[in-house]
Amino acid sequence: MDSASIATAAYIVASLLFILSLAGLSKHETASQGVLFGISGMTIALVATFVLVADVADTTAVVLLIVAVVIGAAIGLWRARVVEMTGMPELIALLHSFVGLAAVLVGWNGYLEHQSFGLQSLEDIHNAEVFIGVFIGAVTFTGSIVAFLKLSARIKSNPLMLPGKNFINLGALVLFVVLTIAFVINPNIWLLVAVTIVALLLGWHLVASIGGGDMPVVVSMLNSYSGWAAAASGFLLNNDALIVTGALVGSSGAYLSYIMCQAMNRSFISVIAGGFGIEAGPADDKDYGEHREITAEDTAELLKNASSVVITPGYGMAVAQAQYPVADLVRKLRERGIEVRFGIHPVAGRLPGHMNVLLAEAKVPYDIVLEMDEINDDFKDTSVVLVIGANDTVNPAATEDPSSPIAGMPVLTVWEATDVVVFKRSMATGYAGVQNPLFFRENSQMLFGDAKERVEDILKAL
Repeated sequence: MDSASIATAAYIVASLLFILSLAGLSKHETASQGVLFGISGMTIALVATFVLVADVADTTAVVLLIVAVVIGAAIGLWRARVVEMTGMPELIALLHSFVGLAAVLVGWNGYLEHQSFGLQSLEDIHNAEVFIGVFIGAVTFTGSIVAFLKLSARIKSNPLMLPGKNFINLGALVLFVVLTIAFVINPNIWLLVAVTIVALLLGWHLVASIGGGDMPVVVSMLNSYSGWAAAASGFLLNNDALIVTGALVGSSGAYLSYIMCQAMNRSFISVIAGGFGIEAGPADDKDYGEHREITAEDTAELLKNASSVVITPGYGMAVAQAQYPVADLVRKLRERGIEVRFGIHPVAGRLPGHMNVLLAEAKVPYDIVLEMDEINDDFKDTSVVLVIGANDTVNPAATEDPSSPIAGMPVLTVWEATDVVVFKRSMATGYAGVQNPLFFRENSQMLFGDAKERVEDILKAL
């Protein structure tokens, strides 16, 4: 067998491992196995690519490939070791930007280093691949950069509301179609420059126009974009593994975005089109009255007398790294015969599955971690709800105030419980910038301070 046949066979095996990886990652119990499948598949794909390049390229190319792999692996291992769980969303957004930039560079290289196929039909297909690949990659690149800046709080999370923003997005797409047709008919570098600039600006505007409440959807959406960008690069490089892997990432990311939009009662088209049709709502200046405070000792007393407890975590739990004392609290309460469960909103945190990963890390049993649809009907029979670092996902305004920016978004109906204790550092609004009437309800009390420290204080009191 020659190197090309070996590489093709290896790519098929790698692709199967990637599919098994996706299947494993879809469940808590098999997630670790899924990660191992993914690592194995990528290792095989890298080795096969090295064998293929070594057979057809000179020594300089092989050395450059080795240097690139070593540098990339070193940076990846370093970031994996030092990144906090709270920093995972912005790290993933940044990684998506690398995929987009790579697609742009591959597309430009496909144009600059192109050798004639001899057939006009093949030339047209190649030119379309170059143009579309550059467009998708550039949109992914700047969109991911904006997502990184928003998630890391380097820029405000509020949506950018330019006049006629919907027409700007549609106009950019129409211009892309026109430029693509022109490039296929008469390819020249200025058309490629034009589409690169248009795509970079569109990617920036698309994500800048999406508010903080929808950012978890944006992360999965950009994941999808990066997949299609990788697939486009695969066509240009004639690499089967890249095509299959990109298609898997693109389709699974798109489906995850769709599921999350359904869970948030958001239009999938409106979110991926940069908040198309969504206009800024009026500022919330209502007077909800005074909030009530509670101490850790009084919270412990509530828990001791409770028959059932539900914990609804949010990004604040991740920031405080409170998952470990929360897990200890769960064990302590269950030892006392108190039923304890978790209610997880689909977009809790800044990343799909963010809270599930944190709780699994703290060894919380999978069977007591329930999704919103599984837990919402049980709140009316719950003694105490602990809202630890959540805000927008437990906001009753979503169901009671049609003028609210999050109106229509399904939320955890924690206010139906007998008592609600909200762990927060202050009375500031959540990531979506919306005030929460829950904080002022008669059955709600605020426990201020660092979530980890307050949970540890409750444990001491117990």
